[in-house]
Amino acid sequence: MSSKIKWRRFPSETVQSIFTAVEEDDTINPEVSLQDEVINLQCSQDAIWSCYSLCLQFWEEGFTREGLLRLINKVLKGGELTESERMQYKYIRARYKHLRFAQRLYSKKHESHLLFRQTTVYLGHFQDAFRNGKKSNIRYYGNILRLFLSAPAWTIVRYALRHTELDNEKGFLSYRQDQIRKLQCLLSTTELTGKAFHDVRKIISQHVSYFDTARSIDPADINAHQVSQFLANINGLMGDKHDDMVADKLAGRKPYDEPSILDDNIRQPLELFLARYPL
Repeated sequence: MSSKIKWRRFPSETVQSIFTAVEEDDTINPEVSLQDEVINLQCSQDAIWSCYSLCLQFWEEGFTREGLLRLINKVLKGGELTESERMQYKYIRARYKHLRFAQRLYSKKHESHLLFRQTTVYLGHFQDAFRNGKKSNIRYYGNILRLFLSAPAWTIVRYALRHTELDNEKGFLSYRQDQIRKLQCLLSTTELTGKAFHDVRKIISQHVSYFDTARSIDPADINAHQVSQFLANINGLMGDKHDDMVADKLAGRKPYDEPSILDDNIRQPLELFLARYPL
């Protein structure tokens, strides 16, 4: 697919739908489950284009560079973000993460642009720093973000995002199935290191982002909606566990990469997801 493709534009209702889906993509609800049938993996070339288009629009229309820098600079100067500002920052970071997943999922290379990827990572580290009151980390990551959000860097990133070459149907299917095989391998051991836990979470987050996007484009897609909610429960449980792991690391209580047993309330739905996934 040409990198000069004209991206599809969606009405505000669809953009609001994906905002709602992303907001719910870590909602813990142990009551959700999967039907007996296998998960539908069919995705046409047009659907791949539509999915990336919506993710790009969701990122572009959700905030301004200047607005994000204002939040970062306020924290760097020693200020406390208000509850509204914390939510604003959270939603901006969610838009970054969703588009990063989109680049990994739909692009021909299945990787995110380096500068965009690093910005997304540092937004997370900066958030961890101000949540946990780590002033040295606030300064370190805040100053990096100011550089990454400078006008020249922003121009490079926006150009790269809008000139992403998308994969074809076969490549997209193969990539997703390869990710599930990696998930099977990661879950074959009793204990997971911090890195392995992060890798599992990354695979689940990518998949929930796809089903979030699919359900937003086609509200009648019951399969996408159901899988989205099921994965959101896993994503939420793993997110809470990750927050605890980061807090333990920052407080010096336990190294992040120390192996530990994966809780049953996370492992069991993961294994059900693998059982329903066609390979």
